[in-house]
Amino acid sequence: MGSHHHPIEPVAPHSTLDHSTQLFQGRRASLPIHIVVVGCGLGGLSAAYCLAEAGHKVTILEGALVIGEIGAGIQVSPNVTRLLIRWGLGDKLKQIAVKPGALTFRRWSTGETVAWTKWGDSMEDEHGAPYYHIHRADFHRIVYELAERHPSITIRTNCRVVAMDPSTPTLTLESGEVVYADLVIGADGVKSLTREYVVGGPDKPTPTGDAAYRAIIPTDLLLKDPDLRPLVETPEMVGWMGPGGHIMTYNIRAKKEFNLVLVHPDDGSVESWTAKGSADKMRADFVGWEPRIQKLLALIPLTLNWKLMDRVPLSTWVHRDGKLVLLGDSCHPMLPYRAQGSAMAVEDAAVLGNLFSRLSSHAQITPLLRAYESIRYARATATQASSRLNQHIFHLPDGPEQEERDRQMRVAMEMALSLAGEDVCRRVRHTATVVDGSTDTGGDGEGKYANGTVVDPNRGNANQWADKEKSRVQFGYDADVEAEKWWAEHGQSTIGPLARM
Repeated sequence: MGSHHHPIEPVAPHSTLDHSTQLFQGRRASLPIHIVVVGCGLGGLSAAYCLAEAGHKVTILEGALVIGEIGAGIQVSPNVTRLLIRWGLGDKLKQIAVKPGALTFRRWSTGETVAWTKWGDSMEDEHGAPYYHIHRADFHRIVYELAERHPSITIRTNCRVVAMDPSTPTLTLESGEVVYADLVIGADGVKSLTREYVVGGPDKPTPTGDAAYRAIIPTDLLLKDPDLRPLVETPEMVGWMGPGGHIMTYNIRAKKEFNLVLVHPDDGSVESWTAKGSADKMRADFVGWEPRIQKLLALIPLTLNWKLMDRVPLSTWVHRDGKLVLLGDSCHPMLPYRAQGSAMAVEDAAVLGNLFSRLSSHAQITPLLRAYESIRYARATATQASSRLNQHIFHLPDGPEQEERDRQMRVAMEMALSLAGEDVCRRVRHTATVVDGSTDTGGDGEGKYANGTVVDPNRGNANQWADKEKSRVQFGYDADVEAEKWWAEHGQSTIGPLARM
């Protein structure tokens, strides 16, 4: 692209693409526009794909020279996998993913199990799509390939955006080239440049007080140790909670690799996915944690250390001129304690694509951006809050509050185990402090009010994954359904008529 605004070529018909299902009920925009996406992360790639499927011509601008492997393990919950499966990626996901059978939390000092929530096939039964653990680079690769082979998407690397005019809109690259667009999507992550244009100036993050070491261990090493072997043979998400920190572990890459995230008090790390951390320092930070942790840490030769930053919710994600909108971490960065960062970005992308499949007039662009924000804002903000809550829950110092947390978690665990079978109970309780036998677990895991209404006795439980209503809200969400519903209830009457303008 040079410095001239070229007319848009007709977009290739949907039938030329290989998909198991048609997106947006086969609907494509009658007015194709040129959309520039800043950033080639999961959010940017997903947005580009959905907008191209909606009938638009999309250019992705990425500052990096090459798109390489980044990050470590990532959790992909049903609210994301249902979209990826809809995009035709179901089989590829199965090839690269591990399906965790359960969520387990243990005490930092003893390794006693205080929480257990069944996952596995029950995730699909309850929420309509699977829960997977995968390597972030594998996730990025399959979405990158989806975008790269789309005839309406151009991916340009080594194109760092250094300035923009949101009113035109135009973007100036480091090379001096000016790129023109009808609409710009700022998917440039937690250190977003485009966000500064939306908020009107530099916007600095707030340190959370935490940093996270990340590491991957070949599972061959765990299988050699009888104490560590069960972590591979029975793949679960296993966490250890301790004063001021926690450790989260799970298998990735067909159980060939074991992923660890070790959150600890921050003492000067940098806000980066790729900053090297000292493995000796990491081991020193977790002295006194139970023997299995010491064994795992001894297997880690090097680590990455990631400073965890937070940002308060923005007042708006849409620039006042209505031609620039933010998506993903650029507008609602997620702390990792709920494992929903990439999920929110992919949901954003699906809603944006769905809405823009209805574009038939330039007068609709800004109202559609406002619609996207109104659909997504409350959910993203609530998910941010849920992540912050887990930071508090996981890191309680030993004492009365921690004891109450563990008591709540054990009650939910006993309820889950009562439905799980003797073998599972024996395995989980092997290191657990079992709830007193007189505790009434409610039998089938549900209670009733006097009027017969079914209630979840785990509502508000310290184990947020045991709270059925929270899980339904988080994992049962379907971004396309929400966009369709919004259009039927609001868009048809308010934005639809603008097609005649």
